[in-house]
Amino acid sequence: MDGNKDRADLLGGKGANLAEMTRMGLPVPPGFTISTEACREYLRTGAIPAGLLDEVEDHLRAVQLKLGKTFGDQDDPLLLSVRSGARFSMPGMMETILDIGLNDRSVEGLARQSRDERFAWDSYRRLIQMFGRTVFDVPAEAFEAETAEDPRDLVMAYQKVFEAQTGRVFPQAPHEQLFLAIGAVFRSWNAERAVLYRRQERIPQDLGTAVNVMAMVFGNRGDDSGTGVAFTRDPATGRRGSYGDYLRNAQGEDVVAGIRNTVPLHELGSIDPTCYAQLLSIMQRLEQHYRDLCDIEFTIENGKLWMLQTRVGKRTPAAAFVIAAQLVEEGVITLDEALRRVTGEQLAQLMFPSFDETAAPAPLTVGVPASPGAAVGKVVFDSAAAVAADEPVILVRRETNPDDLPGMIAAQGILTARGGKTSHAAVVARGMGKTCVCGAEEIRIGTDALTIGDTIVYAGEVISIDGTSGRVYPGPVPVRPSEVVRFFEGQLSAHGDPLLAAVQRLMIHASHVARLGVHANADTGADAVRARRFGATGIGLCRTEHMFLGDRRILVERLILAENDTEREAALAALLPLQRADFEELFAAMDGLPVTIRLIDPPLHEFLPPLDELTAKVARAEALGEDAGHAGVLLTAVRRMHEANPMLGLRGVRLGLVVPGLFSMQVRAVAEAAAARVAAGGDPRPEIMVPLVGTVQELEIVRTEATSVLAAVPGAPPIRIGTMIEVPRAALTAGQIAGVAEFFSFGTNDLTQMTWGFSRDDVEGAFFGRYLELGVFAASPFETIDRDGVGELVRMAVERGRAARPELTVGVCGEHGGDPASVRFFHDAGLDYVSCSPYRVPIARLEAGRAAVAGTTGSDTR
Repeated sequence: MDGNKDRADLLGGKGANLAEMTRMGLPVPPGFTISTEACREYLRTGAIPAGLLDEVEDHLRAVQLKLGKTFGDQDDPLLLSVRSGARFSMPGMMETILDIGLNDRSVEGLARQSRDERFAWDSYRRLIQMFGRTVFDVPAEAFEAETAEDPRDLVMAYQKVFEAQTGRVFPQAPHEQLFLAIGAVFRSWNAERAVLYRRQERIPQDLGTAVNVMAMVFGNRGDDSGTGVAFTRDPATGRRGSYGDYLRNAQGEDVVAGIRNTVPLHELGSIDPTCYAQLLSIMQRLEQHYRDLCDIEFTIENGKLWMLQTRVGKRTPAAAFVIAAQLVEEGVITLDEALRRVTGEQLAQLMFPSFDETAAPAPLTVGVPASPGAAVGKVVFDSAAAVAADEPVILVRRETNPDDLPGMIAAQGILTARGGKTSHAAVVARGMGKTCVCGAEEIRIGTDALTIGDTIVYAGEVISIDGTSGRVYPGPVPVRPSEVVRFFEGQLSAHGDPLLAAVQRLMIHASHVARLGVHANADTGADAVRARRFGATGIGLCRTEHMFLGDRRILVERLILAENDTEREAALAALLPLQRADFEELFAAMDGLPVTIRLIDPPLHEFLPPLDELTAKVARAEALGEDAGHAGVLLTAVRRMHEANPMLGLRGVRLGLVVPGLFSMQVRAVAEAAAARVAAGGDPRPEIMVPLVGTVQELEIVRTEATSVLAAVPGAPPIRIGTMIEVPRAALTAGQIAGVAEFFSFGTNDLTQMTWGFSRDDVEGAFFGRYLELGVFAASPFETIDRDGVGELVRMAVERGRAARPELTVGVCGEHGGDPASVRFFHDAGLDYVSCSPYRVPIARLEAGRAAVAGTTGSDTR
């Protein structure tokens, strides 16, 4: 087999790794791979590419020559398997078809050659069932409804099912079977569940899949045969050692389907010591060769070991961090490489809460802990119910298959009665970061209830599943904070805990190599303290409008309703000491670090009662002949200020220019709070940010006023004045604005709304789901930065701003600042820092470090 592991784009992951194992001299059955290019051509034209079938025949002859068998021979037939294999492992792709080449005549020859009639006819049965399901979409239940003791009778029943479902007899020509299977693999790229999985995992839709054709080896030839899946380290925890499952006298699909419960891999040592020793040696070679956890599929046929697949194994977030740190300790990879092998998404999953075991009831049962996490939800028994549910659910199945993928995505967690850590449910759940418990053998599943001993749990009742321990609990179990969060909070030490030690080491390295700073969005001292514990190096956004809610709202109301300067000044005077105290608290919490304070930016309607409520109240008073009093005054003000779209109305810098003294009061509060901290021996570093600027003239007016106020406060430290870039015009005129602003901070939430022309509050539930389905969005532009549109405005503003003011500091304070993919974009765009909510600070720190080492091959192994 030509090729190697580095050609996955052309050969798919499976084909590239089969080629690599062949090059290493490992026992791989002969075969060949049809490239992803052929798939892309098929998807473009709807037909098998010209010349492809001739190439298949050429490679098939080479396989026949190596094995001394002929495809389609009636006496000793060469049989083939056909598997899909894209660049990325995709559970939604076509299932494997085994035993291609069998027909009504060659099955007799296989029976004579193997001296095992049951084996031959059972292989034929598998072919008809797999072929019918994957090539012609015959429903699985149509085959499963058939039963017979004699495998011959079952084959005949399956053939009748096939003919009834497809309108044609089962193909008897081996080459027709092969070519139909190849076309089915190509078509499966656009299968609904494959498209859904790619969208979920943000895999490009135009890669295409390869097709792997391989000579059959049989694990179902008796007790000296079997099949298994092995991992070179525990994919759930990262612990060193060999892990996996083995199933005697079975084919590989029996293991991953979970239809029979396996034995732990180490039991192969007593079943077949020779093959087990050979397998352990190969596993060690593969891990050293790939320098990572390897996931391996193998078959033993009559005492001979065959390697069917290897790949860098999927792992839980905890295992990802632990394994990366271990490989650094072992001198296998550098710290830079270790940092590239973990992600912000994985760290986010580690920060999710877990069950409080002290408050948990006795478990109903204990299964295989297949994918960690704590999931609570109502029981549903099929994928459609999980998708339709409008509240958290646990998908409960005997075993899952690729058709269950939509429900697995929708569910909080997955519970199966069959299967182990390598079953379909386990592998898919780990890849998605979903909580999963498999192999809970005590569970008996009906159509609308599950039974465990004397306990019955009906559909719609709540259960809790723990993917770390495998426990299944009745009812909701309270959750507790993640240990990783407690570590960041300073409540736990990393000493002696492999996961926390790994997180600590990689976070330290991320901070060491990162060029991009990470600040926090915080409006209170408590948030600021937490952000600092999580590693924030400043506050990038203090939203002062949040400080005016609650009991203070009446003061803003008085300001808005003021009819003369005296009333307005009285309202501002009442607000000043409150603001000053707020800022002192923030400066104390972030002493020595920058604190960027955004001047008030609320739509005014947020501080006044709703128009409909006031209208009804006044109308009621008038109907009763009563004086509407204050409600009437408010109604007049609300009507005067009512806006069809408040988010595009009187807010931000516009409000500061229209309401005299408002911004000056806030600037004075900042300066006086900073002066007080200096007098107390502190090191406050405030910055004032003017929101929603669209033209340099707005900023010039505010800056002139603010500078005058700052100069009048004795003892205040230097305070920089900058602006928020959240209006497309500000990005376009950034060169002009930089002449007045000392820093920029991109408000990407508003910049996204204004660039796309829609309001997040109005449209996310209206059409975003449909847009994601249609592929208009790969992800919501409010979750991950729109690189081509909003991102281009960011790049343009950075370039034009720094051309006018080379020392310009540039950051981002929208929630994109905590999104891993967006953080990498901001690094590439040359920003100085990102700012995000306190709990996302560690995620942004990790991604800032990963962005800095992307593509590097450094030798640092500290």
